[in-house]
Amino acid sequence: MQRCLDLAVNGVGHVLSNPLVGCVIVKNGKIIGEGFHYKYGKEHAEINAIKSVKDKSLLEGSTMYVTLEPCIHYGKTPPCVDEIIKHKIGKVVISAKDPNPLVNGKGIEKLKKNGVKVKIGTLIEEYRWINRRFFTFHESKRPYIILKWAQSADGFISPNDSSIKWFTSKTSQLLVHKWRAEEMAILVGGNTIIKDNPFLTVREYCGNNPLRVVLSNTQLPENLNIFDKTSHTIIFSKNKSVSYKNAEVVYINDNDNYYNIIFHTLYEKGISSVIVEGGLKTLNGFINNNIWDEVRIFIAKDKYFRKGVKAPAFKFNCQKVFEIENDSVLYFYR
Repeated sequence: MQRCLDLAVNGVGHVLSNPLVGCVIVKNGKIIGEGFHYKYGKEHAEINAIKSVKDKSLLEGSTMYVTLEPCIHYGKTPPCVDEIIKHKIGKVVISAKDPNPLVNGKGIEKLKKNGVKVKIGTLIEEYRWINRRFFTFHESKRPYIILKWAQSADGFISPNDSSIKWFTSKTSQLLVHKWRAEEMAILVGGNTIIKDNPFLTVREYCGNNPLRVVLSNTQLPENLNIFDKTSHTIIFSKNKSVSYKNAEVVYINDNDNYYNIIFHTLYEKGISSVIVEGGLKTLNGFINNNIWDEVRIFIAKDKYFRKGVKAPAFKFNCQKVFEIENDSVLYFYR
């Protein structure tokens, strides 16, 4: 099952909003096939593992290890359960049940009814961790929320000098674009859009551009980069008079729960994860309302601004830290 986990993470950034799944097939103590879900809309891990076995006669009576309960429904691909039964695989060891209501125990039930032995729960906590976006989406009915910002060594997220846009290393910038490719949406406030005119896309890394989400109650100029059609843009606004040619607008009433509307809208669109990149008002809104699953902070150890916009006050214990050139990257988990 650990090998299944190692295989599953190869799908990060490529299978959204599907889960990360790895699969290994064993016969007489030897691995005879393995696979993982490598791209959204393509074959699932079980099918890829079965296809990798050259001598299909070996599948009869074999044991399949798979991180997530095999699907039973027709989606982009046919049900994996039917292929398992067809090839007379004798036992299936599953890390976790699928929380998706289209599956959720139905795949296990069909396997058992067709004489396949099933074991559930192997390395389940380890698997829930690597697949935390998928489980949060289906169990909490909202996207997984990652807050991210960079700050100077003396605790400022931007200096008074407006010409300085990036102050972390080039390698850190590359990592940020990698992170964007791994999430389904990127969210910022309207002040950041006006001040920095960002693209909010993946340019320094190979991957898909995330959905762009902007919180703004003012009419934004339509020549801004977020309206360039390289990615879809959604504007959440309490101002009923704002409208855009190249963006979708979701209006929020004053008496509505602001964040509930945002999360419900993104959930209905199948968005399983969001990386929030600021600015200060937006980040503090999420922090003060205790709405986050993960926080990532860059600290530029060689940069001192002395004046500027102070970083969010975030007083939680750091669980992980690593160094990139002259930067430290701190990770906090819910």
